[in-house]
Formats: sequence, structure tokens, C-alpha cells
Amino acid sequence: MSPDKLVYMANQIGKFFVTQPGDKAAAGIANHIAKFWEPRMRQTIQDYVAQGGGGLDPEVLKAVESLPKVN
Repeated sequence: MSPDKLVYMANQIGKFFVTQPGDKAAAGIANHIAKFWEPRMRQTIQDYVAQGGGGLDPEVLKAVESLPKVN
């Protein structure tokens, strides 16, 4: 899946969780991605963030940065 599509999907998830107080938004986004995205998708978005992560909303960026590395 293309990074552009994953950015769109991750930002959509972020829009749902952004209403959570404090750091709960980033935690909720990270939890959702960890549970429902296959490893290749997680690896692609993590690689994208490592290259700058342009276009990701701030809470989504924080969430992706907090994900454990894909093995």
C-alpha cells in the first residue's frame, strides 16, 4: 500500500481519537494501528515517519513514533 494512502488512513483514525484528553489520543491511535494494521502497513508508515512523516497530523505522528518496531 502506498505511503500516501496510509497517511490518509492514519489521519482518519487520528480524527476519531483526537477528542480524547491528554496523551490518550496518541495512545488510542497507536493501539488501533497495532491491532488492525498488518505488519507491512505498520512498517511502511514507520519508514515514512523515519523520512520525515510529512502530512501526518501531530497526534498521529506521535502515535506512529511510539509503535514498537516491526520484526
